[in-house]
Amino acid sequence: MERVRIARVLARRPNLRYPLGSDFVSRLEGQTVRAVSRRAKYLVVELASGETLVMHLGMSGWFRVARPHSPGGPTARGRSNGGRYYDRAQLEAHDHIVFEMSSGAAVIFNDPRRFGFMKVLTAAALAADPALNILGPEPLDRAFTADVLAARLKGKKGATLKAALLDQRVVAGLGNIYVSEALHRAALSPTRRAATLVTRSGTPTPRAFALVDAIKATLRDAISNRHRAGGADRFLVYDHEGRRCPRRGCRGTIKRRVQLGRSTFFCPVCQR
Repeated sequence: MERVRIARVLARRPNLRYPLGSDFVSRLEGQTVRAVSRRAKYLVVELASGETLVMHLGMSGWFRVARPHSPGGPTARGRSNGGRYYDRAQLEAHDHIVFEMSSGAAVIFNDPRRFGFMKVLTAAALAADPALNILGPEPLDRAFTADVLAARLKGKKGATLKAALLDQRVVAGLGNIYVSEALHRAALSPTRRAATLVTRSGTPTPRAFALVDAIKATLRDAISNRHRAGGADRFLVYDHEGRRCPRRGCRGTIKRRVQLGRSTFFCPVCQR
C-alpha cells in the first residue's frame, strides 16, 4: 500500500471534547502515515515520527473524504496538491479538523456535539495510556473465547450481563446497540447476573459459549450488512419496543428498560 503524507492540518477550533494542544498541528504536518488501525472504538494512526494519532468519534463524529476530481471536491478556489483540488469554502460549520493529504484528498472530521477527541501520543505515552491499557480482547479475534469471557466475568458478581458487556475491560468495542442484539441472539436476559455464566471453578458454562458465538455473529452480520438500508429495521430488537419478538416460535413482545442510563431492548419471554 502506498503511504501518504499529511501535507497540512486545518484545526478550525482549538478543542473537541478536550483541548487539541498548541502543538497538535505541528506534530502532524509533514508526517507520513505508516499504518491505520483500530483498537476498540479508537482509530489509531501510526506516524513516521514514531508518534501515534489516537482518535475517537464520540457520539456524533464522522469522517468524510473529499477526493481529487470528485463531485464537490475540485475547484479553482481550492488548495493545490500536485494539481488536484478541494474547496475549503465548502467546509461545513461542524467540520472541525481537516487533514490535507499528499495524495490530493482531504480527510474531514465533522462532529456536531464535539464528544469526539484527538490526541498525538509519543511511544511512551501510548504505552502508558490508561484508556487503551485497560481494554479487553477484541470481540472478533480468535483469542476472544468462552474461557476468556469467563475469566473476565468471574469477579463481576453483582453486575448484570448488560453492564458487564459494556465494560471495555471485559471485551473491547461493544456498544449499547450490539450488546442488546447479541444478548437476544444468545437468548440471555440483559438483567441476568454476569457471574451465572461462570462455574464455581471458573470455567465457562454453556451460556458463555453461546454468548461468545452470538457476539461474533452479531458483529459479522453488522459488517456484512453495512450497506443495507439504515434505521432501526436492520436490528432484531434494538429500538423495536412493542413489536413481536423475531425469534421463531416466540410469542413475546420486545420491551425497553433503562440500564446504566442507556436503553436496553429485549424479549422477556425467550431471553432468560
